Amino acid sequence: MRVNRILLSVALVVVALVVQVSVLARLHLPGAVPDLLLLTVLGLALVYGHVGGALVGFGAGLLADLAPPADHAAGRYALVLCVIGYLAGLAKPENGRLRSATGPMVVVVGAAIGTTLLYAGVGALVGDTAARHVGLPSLLFTASLYDLLLAPFVVPGVMALARRADNDPLADTNSAAQSPDISSGWLSSGTGLRIGRQRNALRMKTARARVARAGRIKGVKRL
Repeated sequence: MRVNRILLSVALVVVALVVQVSVLARLHLPGAVPDLLLLTVLGLALVYGHVGGALVGFGAGLLADLAPPADHAAGRYALVLCVIGYLAGLAKPENGRLRSATGPMVVVVGAAIGTTLLYAGVGALVGDTAARHVGLPSLLFTASLYDLLLAPFVVPGVMALARRADNDPLADTNSAAQSPDISSGWLSSGTGLRIGRQRNALRMKTARARVARAGRIKGVKRL
């Protein structure tokens, strides 16, 4: 990963973890706790792709495992967020821009459900049965609901900051200069050339019609 990506990811992950531990965890909401750290990883994964998402997810999960008041085995949440970050990065659009908010919302719901299931599954392997006592269905529902309500305020902002960091002129200016412009490529390969070809075709048809009419008129005069 680039240096600017690492610095931005560390800053966002630390802020998200502090807010989640000091504010969201103390709200005592029924069921799950709104996972601000997960939403931050999703926003970065949708910009950095599956490799960057996996790295950011692993680092964020490991920091959450070590931060107090963590009461589970270290590496458990790191494994979960690494997998979720990788899968979320696969949903990154090819042109880097999202056409609608439907895709990210689906990713958020899927990530909330997947995180809860993976966390409970890994906990069952190490002997942690806390999810059974709380109730897994209620955890899935509340986790999806809270993350879905919080996502519009977190994911777009994280993605905007990540894109601005990628546009830093001090980072990989050569590769950025060689990459083609998406908008210009779309215009030239799409509507621009098609409109030009249609105009040329109309002009050719008009010229041929005029030549045919002139030939008919000359034939009538000769007769």
